[in-house]
Amino acid sequence: MLKIQNLNVFYGVIQAVHDVSLEVNAGEIVTLIGSNGAGKSTTLMTLSGVLPPASGTIEFEGKDLEDVPAHKRVALGLVQSPEGRRVFGALTVAENLDMGAYARKDKAQIKTDLIEIFEMFPRLQERKNQQAGTMSGGEQQMLAIGRALMSKPKLLLLDEPSLGIAPILVKEIFQNLKRIREHGVTILLVEQNAHMALEIADRAYVLETGRVILEGNAKEIAANPRVKEAYLGA
Repeated sequence: MLKIQNLNVFYGVIQAVHDVSLEVNAGEIVTLIGSNGAGKSTTLMTLSGVLPPASGTIEFEGKDLEDVPAHKRVALGLVQSPEGRRVFGALTVAENLDMGAYARKDKAQIKTDLIEIFEMFPRLQERKNQQAGTMSGGEQQMLAIGRALMSKPKLLLLDEPSLGIAPILVKEIFQNLKRIREHGVTILLVEQNAHMALEIADRAYVLETGRVILEGNAKEIAANPRVKEAYLGA
């Protein structure tokens, strides 16, 4: 579904991503793990069209995305739920979810999808008329994921869903990632909580200083001594 080859990304003169290559197949959960500054979020923002690559290729379902702007990538089914949630704080939960579906015309299906999101995240239904900025971090994260799902993604780019969230809500969110995959959405997950990410992922890539240093089956990556020492506290 997604193929990246030799991706290089800069912030000014500083190179943040070095020759990164990776693949995501339809139906997978693939995770990128690594410490702060490893290039994980930069990679996702480049995939979604927010940052321009200096070189390298990005193909989504066989289509080269070089000249495809961010909003048209969403229309293709490549959708990001950003780090830090970035909900519209002055809007209600319901209005935020409506914003996720802004490019869609299938009104009947939008209603069906909204019901499914409320079933997945009951808190959102309970708070549908509440301003998003007044909710807890965990509730806002659920809303950010729900808003992304309202765009009808084929591939969901999910950036740090556990960041700054109470452990009980982290567990609920990760359980729902499995449900999202069961609904036919492929997931590329960036996550500092390597334990949780590797538990639900099919495959994993480990980034250090902008480079892929390890890749493979998630269970094999979790058992790797280097990964255990650096990211799993073993």
